[in-house]
Amino acid sequence: MLWLMARNELRPIIKLRSTAGTGYTYVTRKNRRNDPDRMTLRKYDPVVGRHVDFREER
Repeated sequence: MLWLMARNELRPIIKLRSTAGTGYTYVTRKNRRNDPDRMTLRKYDPVVGRHVDFREER
């Protein structure tokens, strides 16, 4: 059980919400050591049918 706790602290599960205002989200993990700030990725939003920025939500 110890390995599970260490894994969750280092690579937490985060939600990426679309900045297009559609409410569409992606769920992923991130490495806290490499990306300590909020993450922004450019991904496909099927509601608007194009690629938009997705920002990390806490």
